[in-house]
Amino acid sequence: MEKIQNYINGEFSKPVSNQYLEVFEPATGAPYALVPNSNRLDVENAYVSAKEAFKNWSSITIQERSEYLNLIADKIEEKLNLFSEFESRDTGKPIQLSSSMDIPRSIYNLKFFAQYAEEYNFNFKLTNKTSQSRVVSKPLGVVGCISPWNLPLYLFTWKIAPALITGNTVIAKPSEITPYTAFKFSEICNEVGLPSGVLNIIHGEGAIVGDAIISHNDLKAISFTGGTQTGMKIANKTAASFKKMALEMGGKNPAIIFSDCDYDKMIKTVIKSTFTNQGQICLCSSRILVEKTLYEKFKKDFIRKTSEIIIGDPKEKEVEFGAVSSKEHFDKILNYIKVARDEGGSILFGGHPIKLNNRCSTGWFIQPTIIEGVSNKSKINQEEIFGPLATLIPFENENEAINIANDTTYGLSATIWSEDNLKLDRVSNKVNAGVIWTNCWLVRDLRTPFGGMKNSGYGREGGQEAMRFFTEQKTICKTI
Repeated sequence: MEKIQNYINGEFSKPVSNQYLEVFEPATGAPYALVPNSNRLDVENAYVSAKEAFKNWSSITIQERSEYLNLIADKIEEKLNLFSEFESRDTGKPIQLSSSMDIPRSIYNLKFFAQYAEEYNFNFKLTNKTSQSRVVSKPLGVVGCISPWNLPLYLFTWKIAPALITGNTVIAKPSEITPYTAFKFSEICNEVGLPSGVLNIIHGEGAIVGDAIISHNDLKAISFTGGTQTGMKIANKTAASFKKMALEMGGKNPAIIFSDCDYDKMIKTVIKSTFTNQGQICLCSSRILVEKTLYEKFKKDFIRKTSEIIIGDPKEKEVEFGAVSSKEHFDKILNYIKVARDEGGSILFGGHPIKLNNRCSTGWFIQPTIIEGVSNKSKINQEEIFGPLATLIPFENENEAINIANDTTYGLSATIWSEDNLKLDRVSNKVNAGVIWTNCWLVRDLRTPFGGMKNSGYGREGGQEAMRFFTEQKTICKTI
């Protein structure tokens, strides 16, 4: 099996411990590579490298840093098919999804921030009758970026691109479950001549490597995407250090469907918003709220369309639904399906593992699952499951829909479906979520703020928010 390596100071290295973890292909359940099980010494080596590299990297121009990001993006684009295969193998997602969403978006993240930074106003002046103030934004120094397993390269680049373009150097930790495209990314960095130490990639378990990154006294900021419980631990552990912190965490996202919606567009999109990537996107719709006058029709059509989803080997181009990303997660989802039954829920569709033939016979496949008859207060409707499981909840009117949508500790995203623009405005203003899509889903302008409310997040990413997060503002004032 191939041994993945850490990337420190522009060189590939084995972990100090010389210990490795197996990396599994979800579609087969079999290991195919070994990833470093690194520790604090690896993180410290990366810090020393990043600290030294910061001196030069922070002093070159935005245009020069942009050139590196664009070179990396272009090289990945040249190898798009290869990166798509790697991402599909690592995660269990269909090749058609990794090639149409994950890798193209990773490329765009790099190109977007390369261009956006050149347009962003890092220095500006304010003048009044008595004084003139110059506001200057400077990079922080060495920062930590921790990305999750569900969208590995997509969210890895979403973090490191703004960190690098603003002049910081980075210690990045990809998930040990899905590390391969981050490893291949480091090879691209070497290929284009990214200066040594600017980006350091340390592989390993979150409890060890992640903890070493967030606990490092000299790291100036932590950008994290992952589960809410982990995010809470990070917030508690770093509270006294006054590091800058951006935590993008879980969701229990409602899709609110009114009877006056564009029905055909709605149901086609809600199938995607529920089951894309086997429901393993923090923005997926997991609670489907449907106006009672439309409920029975929607339920019938939603079940039928779910039954038409093509499930199979992620390598096959026609497949729309693959494996969940780990055995641990596979077991967790099946346990929640049992909980739904125990709570009195009716399984309208799915609810079981899938046994495929040939190479995928031992893979971690679960049917897309639809459940009704459980209260919004139930465990199944209050806890993030992060899998191909959705509940149907009928509502009488606008106010009830809003109350159900908001009755959760999460507040990441919501989708609202209606052809009444005034209704869309009213409901959007009252639903407590950081991102709300009206009559669409997963449409993104990367200039806009991204993040959640309540237990779904702390801080914002994207556009100006990312530029501000990875810089420190200094005001220089003089009298006139």
